[in-house]
Amino acid sequence: MDALSILLAQARNNAWANHRLLGACALLTHQELHATRVSFFPTLMKTLNHNLIVDWYYIDALVKGGRGRALFASEEPFADIGELMSAQRESDRRLCAFVESLSTAQLEERVSLARRDHTQVESAGDVLLHLFEHQIHHRGQAHAMLAGTRVAPPQLDEFFLKEELPLRRAELEELGLPLE
Repeated sequence: MDALSILLAQARNNAWANHRLLGACALLTHQELHATRVSFFPTLMKTLNHNLIVDWYYIDALVKGGRGRALFASEEPFADIGELMSAQRESDRRLCAFVESLSTAQLEERVSLARRDHTQVESAGDVLLHLFEHQIHHRGQAHAMLAGTRVAPPQLDEFFLKEELPLRRAELEELGLPLE
């Protein structure tokens, strides 16, 4: 398995895990989504919004979109879970398409990340790895917060093993992702 295959699998897993987690969160009321909970961000919606904003930021840097830190203008651009789900799905589609378009050589291309006080320069491959780790980290926090509600948190680790395909087939079809 080569680096591009691994990154593409990560991008697809990312889309699937977001879909599954947000689907469970959509079963909560507006009040439950905005209720104060124990975590890095104080509510499920703030956590989910943060994940999306950071996706926008890194994808923008990877495609050289030029929006940079302006993407952080609002800490919570979506108060409604339905709107957030749509925006996250679009972001996930964009990320998958970006990774699908990459060549091995492009993984080494330099990516500029506008930070508060400087510009950080990293390889595209490293930015992608960081983006996926960031998503996993905060999805885990949202998953734990969801465990404190009436909605059971969904299983998020049934993606890579072939034998577990039947457990995710319908969701992959719904997302338009390959059944691999």
